[in-house]
Amino acid sequence: MSRRNQQQAAALWRQGAELSAAAPQVIAHRLARMAAAGPQPSVRDQREFTRMVAEKQTAFAEAWMAMLTQSMVAGPALGMAMMRAWFTPWGSKAGQAGQRALAAQWQSAAMGVMGKGLAPVRAKAVANAKRLNRL
Repeated sequence: MSRRNQQQAAALWRQGAELSAAAPQVIAHRLARMAAAGPQPSVRDQREFTRMVAEKQTAFAEAWMAMLTQSMVAGPALGMAMMRAWFTPWGSKAGQAGQRALAAQWQSAAMGVMGKGLAPVRAKAVANAKRLNRL
């Protein structure tokens, strides 16, 4: 794995760890708030519950747009790498190095797309955890 791919993998791991720590806190706080509100939630609770839905929709849309954009950026580079790999003799050292480079590029592109998609969801969950823990 190249150094760049290792850095991308570490960044993805950090984002996933932050999300996995923040999401249960937010869920627990909001479920407790829903249970405490009962059948007649206050105006403040209604705003929070409406915000909860809107935030999820926005984060989902941002994640899909970021992944689409990253895919469009990575596509031409992957296409060119594939063309180089196809026209390099398979048995030669250059051909084997080209195949390894192509595999590393595919891995980097996939991690880039995942990272871009995870970023808005993680950012919103971490911000909500901080905001709700202050209340």
